[in-house]
Amino acid sequence: MQSAMTRLKRLEQPTRRDVLFTAVVGVVVACLGLFGKVEESAHRPDAAGWFLLLLMVAVLAWRRQYPMGVFVLSFVIEAPYHILDNAHTAPTPTILVAVYSLAVAGPRVRTLLITCGLVICAVVMLTLRDVDQGTEFLRTSGWVISIALLGEAVRVHRNYVGAIVERAERAERTREETAARRVAEERLRIAQDLHDLLAHSITLIGVQTSVAAHLLVADPDRLDRTALADALDGIAGTCRDARAELRTTLQVLRAGDAVEGTGPPPGLSGLDDLVQAARSGGAKVHLDVADAAHDVPPGVGAAAYRIVQQSLTNAVQHAGSAVQVRIAVAYDEGPGALRIAVVDDGPESGAANGSGTGSANGFGAGSGGGAGLVKPAAAAQAAAEPARSGYGIVGMRERARSVGGTLEAARRTDAAGFAVTAVLPCAAAEPGDGAAGAAGAEGAVGVETVEAAPAEAPDGRGPGRTGPRTAFTDRSRTA
Repeated sequence: MQSAMTRLKRLEQPTRRDVLFTAVVGVVVACLGLFGKVEESAHRPDAAGWFLLLLMVAVLAWRRQYPMGVFVLSFVIEAPYHILDNAHTAPTPTILVAVYSLAVAGPRVRTLLITCGLVICAVVMLTLRDVDQGTEFLRTSGWVISIALLGEAVRVHRNYVGAIVERAERAERTREETAARRVAEERLRIAQDLHDLLAHSITLIGVQTSVAAHLLVADPDRLDRTALADALDGIAGTCRDARAELRTTLQVLRAGDAVEGTGPPPGLSGLDDLVQAARSGGAKVHLDVADAAHDVPPGVGAAAYRIVQQSLTNAVQHAGSAVQVRIAVAYDEGPGALRIAVVDDGPESGAANGSGTGSANGFGAGSGGGAGLVKPAAAAQAAAEPARSGYGIVGMRERARSVGGTLEAARRTDAAGFAVTAVLPCAAAEPGDGAAGAAGAEGAVGVETVEAAPAEAPDGRGPGRTGPRTAFTDRSRTA
């Protein structure tokens, strides 16, 4: 008994709407029992008949929660009601409501089988008892079928509306996810922009400041004012370039699109300016760009420019201002790819003791004076600094992957120094793809996780990130 009561308490309670609907059905059933037509062989419901009628009406309150159970229970209760020859038309509304609820709940096959089975069983039983009653029920059984079809139509309509609502919600979630992804990509693009703009500019300013400081303290009696002025002018020019590109970055972020008056993103044609900027700081850079390499798509050219830029920055930052760097850019017609190699010889042995092979004033432009540009103590301290991991190599790999290429960066095995090699596929540029391809290379975000280089250089050239802004570019170029 206690177990039965526990199961009853666990039943899902009907809603107020279901209770009110059940009360309305009960009023209709009571009217039919009191005033409805009574067959010759039947009579008005007696006490037992009213009890069974009210019980059939009461179970309809759970028709939404348990449609099949209410349908079966209604017929189980109705059977003794008809056997007692009570008014046969009185319980009709309860049967119709049970059929409708069963059809609305679905599925369609179950509704079809139960409805047809109900009609067939009722006709057979009434015909065995009285042929006229069986015929009459068969004539009026269309109401049962109509109610079942109405319930099926309501179910299909609800499913259709539910599918529309679900698609709308899914589309809204997709839009929100897309917006969130774009925000994340924009954040990463901004981080890359600021990294290039600040890291490259600060690195070059640091090198040029070291040059100026060395010129002031090396030999005050023989101070080369021209070389000192050139070093200070280089610092001022780098600051102007950084300020101009920072202004362009902020304009792009505010406008959300390209800003009128800004030039195209840098490409292979800007490598000469990049090399000259590095040479102005004392680095000895040799650049070799094949003629066929200039005809690559803009996106590939922009990615190549950023890879060379970051490689030069790493070389100057970790190997010293007098580093020797060789840059080779060639086009491989076989696979149709642009091949880039940036190799440096590492810090010179003379950097630690201040000896140099350049001009007397220590400010050679690409061919000498590199080792003497930095104070001995500063050079020794830079060489003794612990390795630091950054985002340069990771950024270069992202640049290469943004155009479908690959990049390798590791210490040289044949000599001291570091080597960066990249292979960038050059698909044929389609009309109108210039700006889009360049923008993709400038702002593309690598979606896969990039691991650090297998053997990180002890000189601190760890994984790093690059971005679309730099102080090494010509000030008329913007990303």
